[in-house]
Amino acid sequence: MSNPNVTYISASGLVDMKAELIDRIKNIRPIIAGKIGDAKELGDISENFEYHDAKEQQAQNEMRIVDLTHMISTAVIVDNKVGGMVGLGSKFTVKAGAVEKTYQLVGENEANPMEAKISNVSPLGAAFMNKSLGEKVTVTTPGGEVTYEIIAIA
Repeated sequence: MSNPNVTYISASGLVDMKAELIDRIKNIRPIIAGKIGDAKELGDISENFEYHDAKEQQAQNEMRIVDLTHMISTAVIVDNKVGGMVGLGSKFTVKAGAVEKTYQLVGENEANPMEAKISNVSPLGAAFMNKSLGEKVTVTTPGGEVTYEIIAIA
């Protein structure tokens, strides 16, 4: 389900992406422009660290704005509610030995391991895609192979 012309995303992920775009345009862009103006007032810009740093920040911000605009324009909202199968948008719990973990399978632009949101194109996410409740999945990790059992899907 990976298509470079489509950004698979949840409804809440799209809201977050739009909020980030607005923040970058309305807040961050003017702040950076102010930094550039202040740095220009210091004189010669050829060896002006503040100026070059602000220009680098500007380039990064503008690149992110372009990326966000593209992702929003190609967004396809997924909300997988197919009972018993793991798909984009699914929250599911797995058990490996005595350890249980709950994940949410999301599009690659929403992935955040700190929030247990795993990408559908990551090795772990791809292994769980379209798997059923009770199914066992073996994933190769840096520490070796781990077998997970899917014990809940929401």
